[in-house]
Amino acid sequence: MASVSIETARTETGNKRSKPSRLAPNYWPFVVPALIVIGAVIVFPWVFTLWMSVNSWTLGQAQTFAGLDNYIRLATDFRFWESLWHTLIFTVLAVVAPLFLGTLAALIFDAQFPGRGFLRGVFVMPMMATPVAIALVWTMMFHPQLGVLNYLLSLVGIPPQAWVFHPASVIPSLVLVETWQWTPLVMLIVLGGLAAIPAEPYESALIDGASLWQVFRYITFPLITPFLFIAAMIRMIDAVKSFDIIYAITQGGPGSASETINLYLYSVAFTYYDVGYASAIAVVFFALIIVLAAMLLYLRHRTQWSEIQAGA
Repeated sequence: MASVSIETARTETGNKRSKPSRLAPNYWPFVVPALIVIGAVIVFPWVFTLWMSVNSWTLGQAQTFAGLDNYIRLATDFRFWESLWHTLIFTVLAVVAPLFLGTLAALIFDAQFPGRGFLRGVFVMPMMATPVAIALVWTMMFHPQLGVLNYLLSLVGIPPQAWVFHPASVIPSLVLVETWQWTPLVMLIVLGGLAAIPAEPYESALIDGASLWQVFRYITFPLITPFLFIAAMIRMIDAVKSFDIIYAITQGGPGSASETINLYLYSVAFTYYDVGYASAIAVVFFALIIVLAAMLLYLRHRTQWSEIQAGA
């Protein structure tokens, strides 16, 4: 019996060894095409831009290595710093105004009233228009003599304004256009946050006799804060790189009063053909976007940590 069992065990072991072993799954055939696309579309352009930024290269002339000369030149370029200041002012205003108005619109459209769905559809229509069409319409509205905005102001006794034709009012006027177009986006994001809030906290607040402001301050606002940060980041990235509407309405004017980094970069690259210096501006511009996004993420992290500590 012992010899039979030994032979049986040997036979089973031999059969197991004769079976082909399963190969580990290989995912590289699926990953490599994606890596090639990312490298060709994202990585290579940025590496090439970095390489051009350390070269002195004007189209039609010989290319020479310049090291950090282009970046040193930025430090003394008044027009660059002016465009950076315009970009920061425009970005702050174009983020804060849609956040406030979009949140207010979301609170209004979250309520139940007749025709709410239709009015929501009308409210989001500015998002669907093309930037050039928006710029043409608002340019006519901004006209000092024939524009409808000054006509509406005259009805309430306010004198006509210069709007985009005066250095002091051109950036606020452009922010008005940006706010009109992108407030619906913030409204949709905040509406999603309001829809995710359970009804129990509101019922408890009403039982305790809380006012509408107290309900918003202690229940609604803390619960939609993550959605506000998402909307702020989307708006910040979009506003800091805004080009089409500004260029179509003012082309950076009057003078250079509304020239942002994007417009200055376009002018250096396609008017003066200084590709090396324009590449240095692009690198600094990309670093600015990263810094602003990191600041928002840091604020979001601190806010979330504060909420956790308060809950504990």
